[in-house]
Amino acid sequence: MSEFAGARVLVTGGSGFIGRRLVATLLAEGAEVVVADLNAHPDPEVRSVVGDLRDPGVRGEAVSAGLDGVVHLAAVTSVLRSVEDPAGTYEVNVAATAGLLELAREREVPRFTLASTNAVTGDVGSAPITEWQALRPLTPYGATKAAGEMLLSAYSGVYGMQACALRFANVYGQGMGHKDSFVPRLMRAAAEGAGVQVYGDGTQLRDYVHVDDIVQAVQVAWRTGHNGPLVVGSGRSVSVNELIEAAREVTGAPIPVEHVAAKQGEMPAVVLDTSLAKTLGYEPRHDLTTGLPTVWPDFAPGGVEGQA
Repeated sequence: MSEFAGARVLVTGGSGFIGRRLVATLLAEGAEVVVADLNAHPDPEVRSVVGDLRDPGVRGEAVSAGLDGVVHLAAVTSVLRSVEDPAGTYEVNVAATAGLLELAREREVPRFTLASTNAVTGDVGSAPITEWQALRPLTPYGATKAAGEMLLSAYSGVYGMQACALRFANVYGQGMGHKDSFVPRLMRAAAEGAGVQVYGDGTQLRDYVHVDDIVQAVQVAWRTGHNGPLVVGSGRSVSVNELIEAAREVTGAPIPVEHVAAKQGEMPAVVLDTSLAKTLGYEPRHDLTTGLPTVWPDFAPGGVEGQA
């Protein structure tokens, strides 16, 4: 029997890219799911609390007594937006998170899982990123996620809440037709016969993790009761140039590249050490060879964006 069978779970951001995949999995495993999001979940069987989590009334409706856990995905996730509006990013990523945690404490919710990011550690060069490195974020986005992690640590330490911060790599997968990160930009360019801009020479290394492996990490954190941060990725870094070549293979499109000057703060390498997650039972199932073909149908001419 699944660890989620009969569990009551609140998923914030449950109508989004990662949220939809997670909610579908939880429902299949017998959980009772409540979604809090700016948009109603497309499955009418799922109870949706529609509204902005900065609103105390929305938070109060979402965090009901009797929940077994919260998976907090809702956030400002765009680094650019965080740079343009750091105060607004703080309100969403820190203040709303603090409000949810306090409600969870008051209503005796035993588990709280936060979607975080490896950007909390900043630039560590080519060294593998682990859970134990100091938090030195270089952007407002990274700083707000680091603040969220500190709040979780406090609520775990003082109140005994099982609180886990999953530090995601670059997430991709089906159902991201509306996104503007690099993988969907590549797919959109392939579908339109266009090219892409690449910052620098394209040799910078990144870890791309499939959304289904992110869902698996949430399951692992819940099942093991892990407290604290957990680095989640594919465990294999590839260059931007390698990613582009993989996209060409999948789409059959040439995808011309225009190299432009690297942005300030562009990290030359993101190399993740996922060994702790693996000791808990996490085992990523996708690399780019198997993962990118799940993305392309959402963008291919005549394709329909995946919702499941």
